[in-house]
Amino acid sequence: MTVAIFLGSLLLAMAIGIPIAYALLLSGVALMWHLDLFDAQILAQNVINGADSFPLLAVPFFMLAGEIMNVGGLSRRIVKLALTLVGHVPGGLGYVTIMAAVILAAVSGSAVADAAALASLLLPMMVAAGHDKARSAGLIASAGIIAPVIPPSIGFVIFGVAANVSISKLFLAGIVPGILLGLALAVTWWWLVRNEKVQPPPKASRAELAKALREAAWALGLPVIILVGLRMGVFTPTEAAVVAAVYALLVAMFVYREISVRQLAEIFQASARTSAIVMFLVAAAMVSAWLITVADLPSKVIGMLEPFMGNQTLLLIAIMVLVMVVGTAMDMTPTILILTPVLMPVVKAAGIDPVYFGVLFIINNAIGLITPPVGTVLNVVAGVGRITMDQVTRGVLPFMLAQFVVMFLLVLFPSIVMVPLRWLSG
Repeated sequence: MTVAIFLGSLLLAMAIGIPIAYALLLSGVALMWHLDLFDAQILAQNVINGADSFPLLAVPFFMLAGEIMNVGGLSRRIVKLALTLVGHVPGGLGYVTIMAAVILAAVSGSAVADAAALASLLLPMMVAAGHDKARSAGLIASAGIIAPVIPPSIGFVIFGVAANVSISKLFLAGIVPGILLGLALAVTWWWLVRNEKVQPPPKASRAELAKALREAAWALGLPVIILVGLRMGVFTPTEAAVVAAVYALLVAMFVYREISVRQLAEIFQASARTSAIVMFLVAAAMVSAWLITVADLPSKVIGMLEPFMGNQTLLLIAIMVLVMVVGTAMDMTPTILILTPVLMPVVKAAGIDPVYFGVLFIINNAIGLITPPVGTVLNVVAGVGRITMDQVTRGVLPFMLAQFVVMFLLVLFPSIVMVPLRWLSG
């Protein structure tokens, strides 16, 4: 009955168009009434405590870094470098998209920001070269969702806080799976365009390559600083976010000189608006998370999944299918905040490594950003690329399928995640 009240009130609120943050608060209030625990002070205290978290400070700073990158020319120079490296091979613009997405993912951590940058810079070039617009848009959307997997990842920060799991370990564990997602896209793109008669751009000369590398060097330095700093224990993930924002700002203002002092207010406002949405979601979700614990919902879920508890692989497959279904109707952040407090006790009871589960969970939620009908990244690419949602959905399907294959391979072969993590962690 408790589960039915929680889910029923949440889904009903969403169905009538209430924003997800307020829907979470309403479902929390409904649970409070059911448990005879309603107290406005408890409600307010949990909302405040939900956002009062030092690790969560990483979210606004990573978002600020992504905003600065797009406005300040860092993203454009990364795309230009990828173009000079692989743009000349058959289907080269697709490989440029994938390579640029992987590099951008190691800098911003935001799927929406990366997809918007790639769609504005590369989609017109791909269409002008003769590639199918829907397929190109689908590739850009699926490449954009690599950002939540490769560090620094906003998704890992939110999951780490909600699940009380080391964010640094999550960052390091996401490197290999993120690269595998990119390789899956490259193989799928090769298969789809192998018979296309598209003339690729001419091969860049050594001088052009050297120039592109020199211009992008400052942008490429950011992921190196972040990963080395985390690996060596120089700073925490939250401090890494501050370093990323300050570094991007200094490079954009004083090296590339594409941001003026007058533009700073607009950049800060844009990142603050986005950050406020995420932080309010987190704060609202903490009310439900507290009540989920009080109502002992995890033990009821464990009981429901009892037939799978003896086999970690079957349990993970069941959980991944559940998250896939939820991802078709809900955005990444609320999915993480709602399901994490429910699933983590199940994962721990089954003896599954929380970091390993976190990587799978975030990959699944990232792919949810391109699953119709709600897919946030699909909407971004459709809007920026001036293409219909139906066309983007049709174009993204083979790439989405390839990424789901990678996810389930990681379920079947945990060593792909855990062995590199142990090596990177020393």
